[in-house]
Amino acid sequence: MPGQLKEVRARISSVTSTQQITKAMKMVSAAKLRRATDRIIQMRPYSKKLSEMLQNMVSGESDVEIKLAQSRAEEKILIVIITSDRGLCGGFNSNLIKIARLAIKEKYATQMAKGNVEILAIGKKGNDVFKKTMTTNSKYADLFTRLTFDNVSMAAEELMHDFVSGKYDKIEIVYSQFKNAATQIFQLEQYLPVQKSAPVAVTKGVSTKKNDFIFQPNKVELINELVPKILKTQLYKCVLDSNASEHGARMTAMDKASDNANELLKDLKLKYNRARQAAITTELTEIVSGAAALQG
Repeated sequence: MPGQLKEVRARISSVTSTQQITKAMKMVSAAKLRRATDRIIQMRPYSKKLSEMLQNMVSGESDVEIKLAQSRAEEKILIVIITSDRGLCGGFNSNLIKIARLAIKEKYATQMAKGNVEILAIGKKGNDVFKKTMTTNSKYADLFTRLTFDNVSMAAEELMHDFVSGKYDKIEIVYSQFKNAATQIFQLEQYLPVQKSAPVAVTKGVSTKKNDFIFQPNKVELINELVPKILKTQLYKCVLDSNASEHGARMTAMDKASDNANELLKDLKLKYNRARQAAITTELTEIVSGAAALQG
């Protein structure tokens, strides 16, 4: 019995220490989430408007050839997967990896069989998983340790160069869109070639007005300057979304872990008290029995 009490006390001490760690990690993630949320909320309206401008420029007839919007046979595929550097964030990384694997299996099985599907990992977790089975570019795996627009722009420039040069025919991004601390929306989004917006349906008797832009001073130069900058902004938005989603997922996971530790502590303390009560009862019984034997 004393050995059992000692074991339960050790488990109570261990769970208490774990609970203190999970509570501390929750507080750290909450502070990081607040900063990450501010960044993505400020970025979204700007990114959305730029995306509308980009689709307007590449849609319909145009006398300007936009190389980054040219579709061709999808022979060589690059999937950019944005995961976290660390774990302990619930199913955040596993869901992203699952989406990437599902896309490879269902959309690019033919290209995969030929060895024409590659992974560019942003975040160490994705790189650690895919480097074992696929050709993986880990150049930007540590991007979250130096998360700035300039550093993300370098990655975007490399992606655009590889697409224009013909190294890849299609580039897609797997990332997590931040909704709130408890909800992340996992996305597979085409990055290159730039997608054209769907034609607007014309209703009889209703006039539709197409967005138009006045290019000054030169349409060709302006488009060639704008399109790369817009694509850099889009990639930066995806990275910020995933960064905020990671901290939200970790904060939620640590909150659940703290609650589970609390429930486990209740059960352990109840078990300890019962064992202690049983030990005291046994000792009292032995004392009473000994006293009775002496009197007899």
